[in-house]
Amino acid sequence: MTAEILEPRRRPTQERSHKKFDHLLLVSRELLLDVGFESFTCEEVASRAGLPIGTLYQFFQNKYVIVCELDRVDAVAVRQELASFANAIPTLDWLKFVDRLVDHMAALWVGDPSRRAVWLAVQSTPATRATAAVTERELAVEVARFLAPLTPGTPRERRTIMAEVLVHVVYSMLNFSIRDGQEHSESIIELKRLVASYLLSAEHT
Repeated sequence: MTAEILEPRRRPTQERSHKKFDHLLLVSRELLLDVGFESFTCEEVASRAGLPIGTLYQFFQNKYVIVCELDRVDAVAVRQELASFANAIPTLDWLKFVDRLVDHMAALWVGDPSRRAVWLAVQSTPATRATAAVTERELAVEVARFLAPLTPGTPRERRTIMAEVLVHVVYSMLNFSIRDGQEHSESIIELKRLVASYLLSAEHT
């Protein structure tokens, strides 16, 4: 049985509705950090946002849809980071390119700890996991394009799988790097080694 993919009931088309939609997501992110996903409720989101609960339900069926939308928002920022490096590809010194890209990605996670809270929340049910997987695959399509000039000897089909693996592993490692008690800088060094080794081996196997 295929898990349901969670989407907002509707997306705003007018500026006023956009502001309410974005405000609800902002408050949801703050609440998620404050209380964790188990204690997170739509009623509390609406209360903190100063909006009727009916307004929230116009957009979001439940809290699971909210966290999946937050996950999509986080993926947009990652795509923007990738796009900002587009002019650096192809490059002869691609290992330095990978290092810089990982550093920029790590800065996103350090600067916004809610990313880890969102990532943990979308692991909570089959439907949220399935929805997060779709978001990861969409991001992997773009990563595969970046991999093409870095791994010219790799078949397209394998490059697609590699991109999906990289997105999942990098997300997991970035969230690991900012958990309580974890040495962030050491984790990022290991992530860089992992990514570089994986890409180097792809061209020789």
